[in-house]
Amino acid sequence: MKVACVGVHVLDTHVIGIESIPEGSDGQLVETIRPSAAGTAGGTALVLARLGADVASYGAIGTDAVGDLLLTLLAREGIDTAGLVRKAEHQTSSSVIPVRPNGDRPAWHCIGANGAFALDDLDRTTLAATTHLHLGGPEFLGGPAAGELLAWAREQGMTTSVDVLAPGDTDLLAWIADALPHTDYLLPNDEQVRGFTGHDDLATGAQALLAMGVGCVAVTRGAQGALVVTTDAVVEVPAVALGEGELVDTTGCGDAFSAGFLRGLSLGRAPSDASRLGCATASQVARGLGTDAGDYSLPTVEAVAG
Repeated sequence: MKVACVGVHVLDTHVIGIESIPEGSDGQLVETIRPSAAGTAGGTALVLARLGADVASYGAIGTDAVGDLLLTLLAREGIDTAGLVRKAEHQTSSSVIPVRPNGDRPAWHCIGANGAFALDDLDRTTLAATTHLHLGGPEFLGGPAAGELLAWAREQGMTTSVDVLAPGDTDLLAWIADALPHTDYLLPNDEQVRGFTGHDDLATGAQALLAMGVGCVAVTRGAQGALVVTTDAVVEVPAVALGEGELVDTTGCGDAFSAGFLRGLSLGRAPSDASRLGCATASQVARGLGTDAGDYSLPTVEAVAG
Protein backbone atom coordinates (compact mmCIF):
# COMPACT_ATOMS: atom_id res chain seq x y z
CA MET A 1 0.00 0.00 0.00
CA LYS A 2 1.44 3.34 -1.08
CA VAL A 3 -0.64 6.10 0.47
CA ALA A 4 -0.57 9.90 0.37
CA CYS A 5 -1.94 11.55 3.51
CA VAL A 6 -2.95 15.06 2.49
CA GLY A 7 -4.12 17.90 4.70
CA VAL A 8 -4.08 18.57 8.42
CA HIS A 9 -0.78 18.02 10.26
CA VAL A 10 -0.55 19.04 13.91
CA LEU A 11 1.90 18.79 16.78
CA ASP A 12 0.00 17.73 19.90
CA THR A 13 1.42 18.33 23.35
CA HIS A 14 -0.28 16.08 25.90
CA VAL A 15 -0.22 16.90 29.60
CA ILE A 16 -1.16 14.08 31.97
CA GLY A 17 -2.15 14.71 35.56
CA ILE A 18 -4.20 17.88 35.19
CA GLU A 19 -6.74 18.33 37.98
CA SER A 20 -7.40 22.04 37.50
CA ILE A 21 -5.94 25.14 35.89
CA PRO A 22 -3.82 26.93 38.53
CA GLU A 23 -5.06 30.31 39.67
CA GLY A 24 -3.16 33.47 38.70
CA SER A 25 0.50 32.68 38.11
CA ASP A 26 0.58 29.59 40.32
CA GLY A 27 2.20 26.40 39.05
CA GLN A 28 1.27 22.75 39.28
CA LEU A 29 3.29 19.56 38.94
CA VAL A 30 1.99 17.02 36.41
CA GLU A 31 2.88 13.43 35.58
CA THR A 32 3.90 13.71 31.93
CA ILE A 33 4.30 16.25 29.13
CA ARG A 34 4.72 14.60 25.74
CA PRO A 35 4.61 15.83 22.12
CA SER A 36 3.32 13.68 19.27
CA ALA A 37 2.49 14.03 15.59
CA ALA A 38 -1.25 14.31 15.04
CA GLY A 39 -4.02 15.56 12.76
CA THR A 40 -6.47 13.90 10.42
CA ALA A 41 -3.65 13.54 7.89
CA GLY A 42 -0.55 13.52 10.13
CA GLY A 43 -1.85 11.15 12.80
CA THR A 44 -3.31 8.79 10.22
CA ALA A 45 -0.01 8.84 8.32
CA LEU A 46 1.93 7.89 11.44
CA VAL A 47 -0.31 4.93 12.29
CA LEU A 48 -0.40 3.72 8.68
CA ALA A 49 3.40 3.66 8.71
CA ARG A 50 3.31 1.64 11.95
CA LEU A 51 1.04 -0.83 10.15
CA GLY A 52 3.50 -1.33 7.31
CA ALA A 53 2.19 1.05 4.64
CA ASP A 54 4.46 3.15 2.43
CA VAL A 55 3.38 6.65 3.47
CA ALA A 56 4.01 10.20 2.24
CA SER A 57 2.67 13.33 3.94
CA TYR A 58 1.42 16.41 2.10
CA GLY A 59 0.34 19.64 3.76
CA ALA A 60 1.66 22.89 5.20
CA ILE A 61 3.70 23.65 8.31
CA GLY A 62 5.64 26.66 9.52
CA THR A 63 9.38 27.30 9.50
CA ASP A 64 9.38 27.32 13.30
CA ALA A 65 10.84 24.90 15.85
CA VAL A 66 7.43 23.26 16.22
CA GLY A 67 7.57 22.38 12.54
CA ASP A 68 11.10 21.02 12.93
CA LEU A 69 9.93 18.71 15.71
CA LEU A 70 6.86 17.59 13.77
CA LEU A 71 9.05 16.67 10.78
CA THR A 72 11.38 14.71 13.04
CA LEU A 73 8.56 12.75 14.64
CA LEU A 74 7.09 11.83 11.25
CA ALA A 75 10.41 11.02 9.61
CA ARG A 76 11.51 8.65 12.35
CA GLU A 77 8.43 6.56 11.56
CA GLY A 78 9.65 6.25 7.97
CA ILE A 79 7.18 8.75 6.50
CA ASP A 80 8.25 10.72 3.42
CA THR A 81 7.82 14.36 4.50
CA ALA A 82 9.04 16.04 1.30
CA GLY A 83 5.45 17.02 0.49
CA LEU A 84 5.08 19.18 3.60
CA VAL A 85 5.63 22.74 2.40
CA ARG A 86 6.95 25.29 4.89
CA LYS A 87 5.31 28.69 5.17
CA ALA A 88 7.35 31.35 6.98
CA GLU A 89 4.34 33.59 7.53
CA HIS A 90 2.43 30.95 9.53
CA GLN A 91 3.25 28.93 12.61
CA THR A 92 2.96 25.16 12.56
CA SER A 93 -0.47 24.00 13.71
CA SER A 94 -0.30 22.92 17.33
CA SER A 95 -2.52 21.79 20.19
CA VAL A 96 -2.04 21.57 23.94
CA ILE A 97 -4.20 18.82 25.45
CA PRO A 98 -4.52 18.60 29.22
CA VAL A 99 -5.80 15.13 30.13
CA ARG A 100 -7.73 15.01 33.41
CA PRO A 101 -7.74 11.90 35.66
CA ASN A 102 -11.27 11.00 34.46
CA GLY A 103 -10.13 11.03 30.82
CA ASP A 104 -11.62 14.40 29.86
CA ARG A 105 -9.33 16.18 27.42
CA PRO A 106 -10.11 19.81 26.64
CA ALA A 107 -7.70 21.44 24.22
CA TRP A 108 -6.12 24.68 23.14
CA HIS A 109 -5.52 24.73 19.38
CA CYS A 110 -3.84 27.02 16.86
CA ILE A 111 -4.86 26.42 13.23
CA GLY A 112 -1.65 27.91 11.89
CA ALA A 113 -0.33 26.76 8.51
CA ASN A 114 -3.13 24.23 7.99
CA GLY A 115 -5.38 27.18 7.17
CA ALA A 116 -2.98 28.28 4.43
CA PHE A 117 -2.64 24.94 2.62
CA ALA A 118 -3.90 25.09 -0.99
CA LEU A 119 -3.90 22.84 -4.04
CA ASP A 120 -1.04 24.88 -5.52
CA ASP A 121 1.12 23.62 -2.64
CA LEU A 122 0.65 20.03 -3.79
CA ASP A 123 3.17 18.62 -6.27
CA ARG A 124 1.04 16.05 -8.07
CA THR A 125 4.00 14.67 -10.00
CA THR A 126 5.31 13.15 -6.77
CA LEU A 127 2.07 11.22 -6.31
CA ALA A 128 2.93 8.81 -9.13
CA ALA A 129 2.35 5.15 -8.16
CA THR A 130 0.27 6.17 -5.12
CA THR A 131 -2.51 3.65 -4.60
CA HIS A 132 -4.55 5.58 -2.03
CA LEU A 133 -5.14 9.26 -1.28
CA HIS A 134 -6.43 10.11 2.17
CA LEU A 135 -7.63 13.69 2.64
CA GLY A 136 -7.73 14.81 6.25
CA GLY A 137 -9.63 18.04 6.77
CA PRO A 138 -11.33 18.80 3.42
CA GLU A 139 -12.95 21.82 5.07
CA PHE A 140 -9.60 23.64 4.99
CA LEU A 141 -9.38 23.32 1.20
CA GLY A 142 -13.09 23.87 0.65
CA GLY A 143 -15.42 21.56 -1.21
CA PRO A 144 -14.63 22.55 -4.81
CA ALA A 145 -10.85 22.27 -4.33
CA ALA A 146 -11.19 19.05 -2.33
CA GLY A 147 -13.49 17.65 -5.00
CA GLU A 148 -11.01 18.57 -7.72
CA LEU A 149 -8.20 16.80 -5.89
CA LEU A 150 -10.20 13.67 -5.17
CA ALA A 151 -11.57 13.47 -8.71
CA TRP A 152 -8.03 13.78 -10.06
CA ALA A 153 -6.82 11.04 -7.69
CA ARG A 154 -9.54 8.70 -8.92
CA GLU A 155 -8.59 9.45 -12.51
CA GLN A 156 -5.07 8.27 -11.64
CA GLY A 157 -6.49 5.00 -10.33
CA MET A 158 -6.26 5.83 -6.60
CA THR A 159 -8.75 4.88 -3.93
CA THR A 160 -9.91 7.92 -1.96
CA SER A 161 -10.89 8.49 1.66
CA VAL A 162 -11.86 11.57 3.67
CA ASP A 163 -11.88 12.39 7.38
CA VAL A 164 -13.35 15.69 8.57
CA LEU A 165 -11.71 17.47 11.51
CA ALA A 166 -14.30 20.07 12.51
CA PRO A 167 -17.55 19.32 14.40
CA GLY A 168 -20.36 18.40 12.04
CA ASP A 169 -23.18 20.77 11.10
CA THR A 170 -25.28 21.36 8.01
CA ASP A 171 -23.25 24.40 6.94
CA LEU A 172 -20.02 22.41 7.02
CA LEU A 173 -21.64 19.61 5.04
CA ALA A 174 -22.67 22.14 2.39
CA TRP A 175 -19.10 23.52 2.39
CA ILE A 176 -17.56 20.12 1.57
CA ALA A 177 -20.43 18.69 -0.51
CA ASP A 178 -18.48 18.89 -3.78
CA ALA A 179 -15.94 16.41 -2.39
CA LEU A 180 -18.40 13.68 -1.49
CA PRO A 181 -19.13 12.25 -4.98
CA HIS A 182 -15.41 11.57 -5.32
CA THR A 183 -15.00 9.95 -1.89
CA ASP A 184 -14.82 6.16 -1.79
CA TYR A 185 -14.69 6.03 2.02
CA LEU A 186 -15.92 8.72 4.43
CA LEU A 187 -14.67 8.29 8.01
CA PRO A 188 -16.67 10.56 10.37
CA ASN A 189 -17.46 10.14 14.05
CA ASP A 190 -20.99 9.70 15.34
CA GLU A 191 -21.43 13.32 16.40
CA GLN A 192 -20.37 14.54 12.97
CA VAL A 193 -22.90 12.30 11.23
CA ARG A 194 -25.69 13.57 13.46
CA GLY A 195 -24.59 17.18 12.99
CA PHE A 196 -24.27 16.84 9.21
CA THR A 197 -27.62 15.20 8.63
CA GLY A 198 -29.85 16.01 11.61
CA HIS A 199 -30.62 12.30 12.04
CA ASP A 200 -30.25 10.79 15.51
CA ASP A 201 -30.13 7.31 14.00
CA LEU A 202 -26.59 6.81 12.70
CA ALA A 203 -27.53 4.34 9.98
CA THR A 204 -30.11 6.76 8.58
CA GLY A 205 -27.60 9.61 8.74
CA ALA A 206 -24.92 7.56 7.01
CA GLN A 207 -27.36 6.57 4.28
CA ALA A 208 -28.08 10.26 3.70
CA LEU A 209 -24.36 10.76 3.12
CA LEU A 210 -24.33 7.83 0.70
CA ALA A 211 -27.09 9.59 -1.21
CA MET A 212 -24.70 12.53 -1.67
CA GLY A 213 -22.25 10.29 -3.55
CA VAL A 214 -20.05 8.65 -0.91
CA GLY A 215 -19.20 5.01 -1.59
CA CYS A 216 -19.02 3.80 2.03
CA VAL A 217 -19.40 5.48 5.42
CA ALA A 218 -17.47 4.02 8.37
CA VAL A 219 -18.62 5.82 11.53
CA THR A 220 -16.60 5.69 14.75
CA ARG A 221 -18.69 5.47 17.92
CA GLY A 222 -16.13 5.63 20.72
CA ALA A 223 -16.53 2.81 23.21
CA GLN A 224 -19.33 1.37 21.07
CA GLY A 225 -17.02 0.60 18.17
CA ALA A 226 -17.95 1.44 14.60
CA LEU A 227 -20.84 1.34 12.16
CA VAL A 228 -20.11 0.50 8.52
CA VAL A 229 -22.78 1.55 6.04
CA THR A 230 -22.88 0.81 2.30
CA THR A 231 -25.75 0.70 -0.16
CA ASP A 232 -26.00 -3.04 0.53
CA ALA A 233 -25.58 -3.38 4.28
CA VAL A 234 -25.35 -1.82 7.74
CA VAL A 235 -22.84 -3.60 9.98
CA GLU A 236 -22.11 -2.87 13.63
CA VAL A 237 -18.54 -3.60 14.73
CA PRO A 238 -17.80 -3.71 18.47
CA ALA A 239 -14.91 -1.87 20.06
CA VAL A 240 -12.04 -3.82 21.58
CA ALA A 241 -12.56 -3.92 25.32
CA LEU A 242 -9.81 -2.48 27.49
CA GLY A 243 -8.97 -3.90 30.89
CA GLU A 244 -9.12 -1.91 34.09
CA GLY A 245 -6.43 0.75 34.11
CA GLU A 246 -5.47 0.19 30.45
CA LEU A 247 -7.11 3.33 29.09
CA VAL A 248 -4.61 6.20 29.08
CA ASP A 249 -5.77 8.72 26.46
CA THR A 250 -8.24 8.59 23.57
CA THR A 251 -6.61 11.45 21.64
CA GLY A 252 -5.85 10.19 18.14
CA CYS A 253 -8.08 7.12 18.33
CA GLY A 254 -10.16 8.36 15.39
CA ASP A 255 -7.04 8.76 13.25
CA ALA A 256 -5.89 5.31 14.39
CA PHE A 257 -9.22 3.80 13.36
CA SER A 258 -8.90 5.45 9.94
CA ALA A 259 -5.39 4.02 9.51
CA GLY A 260 -6.38 0.51 10.55
CA PHE A 261 -9.49 0.59 8.38
CA LEU A 262 -7.57 1.76 5.30
CA ARG A 263 -4.78 -0.74 5.90
CA GLY A 264 -7.37 -3.48 6.14
CA LEU A 265 -8.87 -2.45 2.81
CA SER A 266 -5.41 -2.55 1.23
CA LEU A 267 -5.07 -6.16 2.41
CA GLY A 268 -8.24 -7.10 0.54
CA ARG A 269 -10.60 -7.10 3.50
CA ALA A 270 -14.26 -6.18 3.18
CA PRO A 271 -15.20 -2.86 4.82
CA SER A 272 -16.71 -4.57 7.88
CA ASP A 273 -13.58 -6.66 8.44
CA ALA A 274 -11.37 -3.63 7.79
CA SER A 275 -13.37 -1.82 10.46
CA ARG A 276 -12.46 -4.53 12.97
CA LEU A 277 -8.81 -3.86 12.24
CA GLY A 278 -9.55 -0.15 12.71
CA CYS A 279 -11.11 -0.74 16.13
CA ALA A 280 -8.18 -2.92 17.17
CA THR A 281 -5.72 -0.23 16.11
CA ALA A 282 -7.61 2.42 18.05
CA SER A 283 -7.46 0.23 21.15
CA GLN A 284 -3.66 0.13 20.93
CA VAL A 285 -3.43 3.92 20.69
CA ALA A 286 -5.80 4.36 23.65
CA ARG A 287 -3.31 2.47 25.83
CA GLY A 288 -0.65 5.15 25.42
CA LEU A 289 -0.11 8.89 25.19
CA GLY A 290 -0.25 9.97 21.54
CA THR A 291 -0.55 7.94 18.36
CA ASP A 292 3.15 7.03 18.45
CA ALA A 293 3.13 5.74 22.03
CA GLY A 294 3.86 2.09 22.69
CA ASP A 295 5.02 -0.57 20.29
CA TYR A 296 2.30 -1.81 17.96
CA SER A 297 2.53 -3.17 14.42
CA LEU A 298 0.30 -4.89 11.88
CA PRO A 299 0.84 -8.38 13.37
CA THR A 300 0.08 -7.23 16.93
CA VAL A 301 -3.02 -5.33 15.83
CA GLU A 302 -4.23 -8.27 13.71
CA ALA A 303 -3.87 -10.51 16.74
CA VAL A 304 -6.13 -8.17 18.72
CA ALA A 305 -8.64 -7.91 15.87
CA GLY A 306 -8.89 -11.67 15.57
